[in-house]
Amino acid sequence: MLNLASLNPAQRQAVETSEGPLLILAGAGTGKTRVITFRVARLVEKGVPPANILAVTFTNKAAREMQERVTQLLGRVRASSAGDKAPRPTICTFHSLCVRILRQHIERLGYKRNFVIYSESEQLSAIKKILSHISGGGPKADPYAVLSLLSRFRNGGGRASVFNDPNTAALARHVQSRYQTALRACNAVDFDDLILLTLQLFREHAGVLAACRDKYKYIMVDEYQDTNAAQFQLVHHLASAHRNLCVVGDDDQSIYGWRGAETANLLDLEKHFPGVKVVKLEQNYRSTNTILSAANAVIKNNASRRGKHLWSQKGEGAKITLHAFGADEEEARRTAEQIEFARLSRRAAWRQQAILFRTNQQSRPLETALRQAGIRYHVVGGQSYFDRREIKDFLAYLKLFVNPNDDISLLRVANVPPRGLSEVTMERLLAASQQRNCPVFSAMRHTDVQAEFVPRTRAALADFIALIERHHQNLQGGQMVSLSAWAAGFLAEIGYEADARRGEKNPDAADSRIQNLRDLIATLPGPGGAPERQLQDFLDDLSLDSDRQEEKENTGDAVTLITVHSCKGLEFPHVYIVGLEDGLFPHSRSKVEGTMDEERRLFYVALTRAMETLTLSHCATRQKYGQAQPCHPSPFLREIPPELLESGDAKGKNPISVEAGKDYFAAMRLAAN
Repeated sequence: MLNLASLNPAQRQAVETSEGPLLILAGAGTGKTRVITFRVARLVEKGVPPANILAVTFTNKAAREMQERVTQLLGRVRASSAGDKAPRPTICTFHSLCVRILRQHIERLGYKRNFVIYSESEQLSAIKKILSHISGGGPKADPYAVLSLLSRFRNGGGRASVFNDPNTAALARHVQSRYQTALRACNAVDFDDLILLTLQLFREHAGVLAACRDKYKYIMVDEYQDTNAAQFQLVHHLASAHRNLCVVGDDDQSIYGWRGAETANLLDLEKHFPGVKVVKLEQNYRSTNTILSAANAVIKNNASRRGKHLWSQKGEGAKITLHAFGADEEEARRTAEQIEFARLSRRAAWRQQAILFRTNQQSRPLETALRQAGIRYHVVGGQSYFDRREIKDFLAYLKLFVNPNDDISLLRVANVPPRGLSEVTMERLLAASQQRNCPVFSAMRHTDVQAEFVPRTRAALADFIALIERHHQNLQGGQMVSLSAWAAGFLAEIGYEADARRGEKNPDAADSRIQNLRDLIATLPGPGGAPERQLQDFLDDLSLDSDRQEEKENTGDAVTLITVHSCKGLEFPHVYIVGLEDGLFPHSRSKVEGTMDEERRLFYVALTRAMETLTLSHCATRQKYGQAQPCHPSPFLREIPPELLESGDAKGKNPISVEAGKDYFAAMRLAAN
C-alpha cells in the first residue's frame, strides 16, 4: 500500500486525481517530481497497467531520476515476484519517445529504420554546405543563426509569424527545403525531425496514431510551460481521445521563449481540454520566506500568469543583501571575498555557493578574481566530453558503419587518419554526389567517378570503400564476439591511436585522447544481441543524452558559475546574482522584442535558486568593448520590498540595516529612473 502521509494536502490531491485532464501548477521548489512519481505509482496501485502509463520530461537526467523513484515506490506497491521483468511505465523525454515510435514505423515515410540522428555540429555542417551554394558574392550568413532560425520556423508549424522580418521567413523556407533534401539523402534526421516526423506519421497513418493512443492511455508531461507548438501537437494527438492528461508546470518559470517555448500552452489549457482540474502547489521546501517574498513581489508584476503565492515552513531567514560596486572588476573581487568569508565564518563549502549571471561574457572577471583568491570553481556549460575530436571521430565511424549514406560522418573521417583522400578529393566527390543526386558513398562507388582520379587516389578510394562495406556487413551478419572488441579492432586496423600519438606534441595529451576513446569503447553493449541493433540503440542513447557527461563531471568542492538560463532546476544554499543592471538584466533586447515578462521570469528563477542566503549586486560602470560604460540599477530591484533587503556599502563590507540605508535605496531608485 502506497503511503501518502508524507504529502501535503495539495500534493495528495494531485496524486489522487487520476481521471480526466489535470493541471498541476507547481511553483519553484514545491516538490513536483515527488508528486509525479507518486502519481505514477498510485495509478499502478489503482490497477492501471504500467505499459499504459507515459511520463514525458525534457532531460534525460530528470527522466532517469523519475524512473528510479518510481521503481522504488512500485516495489512497495506490488509483489516483488515479477522482479526486473515486471512491466514498467514509460518515462522518457519527448525525443526518446519519438525515436521509439519512428524506429517501428518510419519506413512508412520513405526512410530506412537505420536512420542516424544528427548532432548540432553535424546539422551545422549540412547548413554550411547549403549556404556555400546560395550565398553567392553577398555577405556570409551565420550558420548558427540560420540553424536556430530554421528550428523555430519548423517547430512553429512553418508559420512566417514566428519572425518579424518576412525576408527571414523566406530564407527559412528556402534553406528548409534544401536542408531536408540533404538529410533525407543520407537517411538522417535531426532533433526537430524526431517530433515533426512523428506528427507526420500520426497525420498520414491513422493506424499508427490509434496504436499509440491505445498504448498510452494515461499521459503526464513535466515542465509543460516549456513545450513548443510541435510538442503541444504531439501531446494533443496522443491525449485528445482518452483525455487522461496531467500536465505539470509553472508559467512563472517559462524562460525559453527564444527557442520556441509557448507559455500559452499552459495558460490556455482549458481551450484544448475543457473541464481541466487545476491543483496549485505553493508550499516551497527549498527557500526561506524572505527569499520567497521577494520572488512573489517581483513576479506579480507580470500580467499574464496564473496566480500563486509561494510560502515555506523554513522561517523568515536572513535578509537579502544588496551591494553597489563601482565597476565589474570590483564586483568580481568582492564577490570572491564574500564567498571565502562565508566558507571560513559559516562553514559554507565552495560547492554550496553559486554565482549566477545573465550572459556568458560576465564570467571572465569572475573567473579571474576566483583564481587570484585561490578559490576552486567550475563553469557550467564548458566543453562537452562528446565535443572532443577523438570522440567525434570515433562516433562518426560507428554511424558510418551503421549507415554508409551518412554524408556528414563520411566527410569527417574519410581522411582520418590520413589515407590519401585529401580535401580536394572529397570536394570533387561531394560535387559528384550533388550532380548525381546521391549520397557521397554511392558516388564513390561509381566507376566513372573513380576514373576521374589518379591511380593512387583510386586505390585509396577502393580501400576506404572496402573498409566501410566490410564493417557494415559485419554488423548486419551478427557474427561478432562483442562490440567493444570489434571497435578496438577497427581502430587498430586504421591506426587511429598511432596517428593520435604522432599528431600530439604533448605525450600526456595523446594519452588523454586515447584513454577517452578506451573509456567510451568500454561502455559499448556486451554480447547477446543483434550487433547492428545494439549499436544503433547505443548511438541513439548518446544522441539523445547530451546531459549525461555534464552529470558525470566530478567537480568536488568548487563554486558553481552558471548563467540563469542554465540554472533552472538547480538549488544552492548560498546564491550571488551579479550584474543586476538595466540593459544587462533585463537584457537590452527585451525592450525592443517585447520580452520583458520573460526577463522578469528569468529573474524569478534566479531568486528561487537560493535556499538560505541571497546576495544581489550591480555596478556603476562595466567594461564593454574595452571601455568602461556607465550602468544603472536593474528596474527589477525596485520591485523587491525594501524591508526584505539590507544594503552593503560600496566596498562590500558588513551590511547595514534598511533603516540606515534608506538614502541609498532612494538614490538607487532615482538613478534607475
